[in-house]
Amino acid sequence: MLRFLTALVVVFSLASASVADPVRTIGGVELPVHLQWQQHDWTLNGAGIRNKMFMDLYVASLYVAQPSTDGATIIAADEPMMIRLHITSSMITGKRMADSTRDGFVRATGGNLAPIEEDVNELIRAFGDDVNQGDVFDLVYEPDTGVTVYHNGVAKSNVSGLSFKQALFGIWLSDNPVQKSLRKAMLNG
Repeated sequence: MLRFLTALVVVFSLASASVADPVRTIGGVELPVHLQWQQHDWTLNGAGIRNKMFMDLYVASLYVAQPSTDGATIIAADEPMMIRLHITSSMITGKRMADSTRDGFVRATGGNLAPIEEDVNELIRAFGDDVNQGDVFDLVYEPDTGVTVYHNGVAKSNVSGLSFKQALFGIWLSDNPVQKSLRKAMLNG
């Protein structure tokens, strides 16, 4: 009887462990497949590693309510979603992050940055603090409030407007992304 009860406890322990929320590991970073953020329940659409000159810089993950493999649909959607950036390199600094974000906006807007220049500057303010390996930036879009950038869970900047969100998400998901293999990974391709 004791062996039966012990076996039963082991079975229930294993069953409850398998019910835990699954995670995906990309570049050494564990990403929850399901994420609750404030009042939103999101699913990991995809994630990948941003690298440059053979160096891994960060892991970018895309969280949405309805997963999609269509970058244009995600960019155009006026619904809550988030891109999370896990900094994995000590080579990333606030200035480098700001410069690469600005370059990404130039790519995503086809070089026409002028209409959103002030908004880009506001977003880049979030990178004014020191950026360290292990930091997490959440770029959260909500239709009523726009894009809020959280640095390690603390809100650092906010820019309203769907058109700004579209340019921001276009950095990674447009037809001219910052890195094609990262775009493909974020679109779960």
